[in-house]
Amino acid sequence: MFHLFSRIFLLVVSGICGQSWNVKYTNINQCALKGSTTLLTGSYTHPNSLTVTKTLWTINPAQGKDNTDLIDDPHYSGRIEYFHNKEMFSLKLSNVTDQDESMYCIKIITNVEKEKWLGYPGIDLKVTDLRVEIPQEVIEGNSTVLVCKTTCNLGNRAKYTWYKNSKPFSGSLSTNELLLKSVSSDDTGNYSCAVTQPEHLPSPALTLTVRYPPKKVSVSISGSGEIVLGDSVTLTCSSDSNPPAHIYTWFKVNESSSVGSGQSYSARESGFFYCVAQNQYGSQRSAAVSITSKAGQNKALYAAAGIVAVLVCICIVIVVIKIICRQRGDTGVRGGISKQDNISVAVTDQSMHTTVCDSPTANQNDLVYSSITHQRPKKSRQDQMAGDNEEVQYATVHHHKNKENKRVEAPSEYGNIRSHGPAVSPRSATEMVDDSSVIYSGINVA
Repeated sequence: MFHLFSRIFLLVVSGICGQSWNVKYTNINQCALKGSTTLLTGSYTHPNSLTVTKTLWTINPAQGKDNTDLIDDPHYSGRIEYFHNKEMFSLKLSNVTDQDESMYCIKIITNVEKEKWLGYPGIDLKVTDLRVEIPQEVIEGNSTVLVCKTTCNLGNRAKYTWYKNSKPFSGSLSTNELLLKSVSSDDTGNYSCAVTQPEHLPSPALTLTVRYPPKKVSVSISGSGEIVLGDSVTLTCSSDSNPPAHIYTWFKVNESSSVGSGQSYSARESGFFYCVAQNQYGSQRSAAVSITSKAGQNKALYAAAGIVAVLVCICIVIVVIKIICRQRGDTGVRGGISKQDNISVAVTDQSMHTTVCDSPTANQNDLVYSSITHQRPKKSRQDQMAGDNEEVQYATVHHHKNKENKRVEAPSEYGNIRSHGPAVSPRSATEMVDDSSVIYSGINVA
C-alpha cells in the first residue's frame, strides 16, 4: 500500500511540475566486513517546484512509522558521516558491527510540509566476518585447498592475504583460495586470511592438521649404556608422527623375532638394539644403539690380570731356582779349588825344597818354572774346610831338563800347573835335581 501511494504521488507531482521524484542507489546489495568502514551512496531528483530542505539516511522504513535520522540514533553515534555533492548523497559508516545489518534509505524533506520523499527500497547492507575453511585433516602427500570464507560477496575490490603462524605465506595469491600441493608435515600450522578494504582485517586463525607416518625415530639410553651384572639398562623409543605412534616393537640386530614391545624396553644383555614405531599411516625403524656388559669387561680384566700374575710368579720361581743352583755350584767349586790350591802349593813347596835345599849337588841357580792357573780365588779357611770332603784329582807331572836357565824364581801362585814330559812322582823329582837341571812341572787339576 505504501509503495502504491509513493508511485501515485510521483505521477501526480511529475504531471504537475514536469519533473518526478527519483532515487537511485549505486549498489542495493552491499557487503561489509565486521570492523570495516563502508560507504553507501545514492542520487535523487525532485520536482522543480519544490525546494529540498533536508536529506538524511534512515533504516528499515515502515508505513506509519517516524523514520529517525541516523545522525540522531545513539547506536550510530560517532560512526556516521554524511557527504552531499549536488544530487549525490553518501553515508560513511565506520566500525561496522553485526547490528548494522539493515536496509538503508535516503529520505528527502522539502519546503512543503507534506512534500517528502523516501527512496524505497534502499541499500540492503550485510555484515560478515572472515573465516578460513580447511579440511578436517589432510594425509601427507595429498593436495588441499584453503578458502577464505565470507557470508556475502565483498566484490572485486577486496584483496586477500594469507598467513601461516602469523607470518605472510610465501606464494599466496590475492584470491580467497590457497592451494597446497603435495602436503607434508611441514605444512602443519595455523592459517588465517585478511582483506584490505581499505583496512587490513584478518580472520581468526585455524589449524591445518596433516596426518603422516612416524619419522625421525630414535632411541635414547638411560645412563652410560653399560649393563651391570644383575641390573638392566632402559631404552626409550621416540618419533615424530601424527597421530602419535601407538605400536612400538624392539629388535636385536641379527635376530628375526622381536625382543620386546612398548615405548620403553629394559635390556639385560649386551648387543645392538633398535625399535620400530608404527601408526595407522605407516612405520619406521630407528638406528641401532650399542649396549655393553660391564660384568663381561670385568671378567676379561680379571682373566688378563690372572695371566699376568701367573707369568710373574713363573719368572720369580725361575730366578730363585737359578740363584739357588748358582750358590750351590759356587760352594762346591770353591771347596774343590781350596783343596787343589793346597795340594798345588804343597807340591810346589816340596819340589822347591827337594831341588834347592835337600840336594847337595843341585845348582843354586837352577830354576823351576811353574805355571799355575786358578779357576777361583783363594777362599777362607772355613771355605777350605767345607771343601775337604770334595774329591781331589791329581794331574800327571812331566819333568824336563833345562840347562840354560840359571835363575830360580819363586813358586807361582797359580793353582793349575801344566808341564810336558813323562809322568813322575814327587820322589823321582827330588832325585832328578841331582843332575843340576831345571825341572818344569805341570799339574792339571780337574
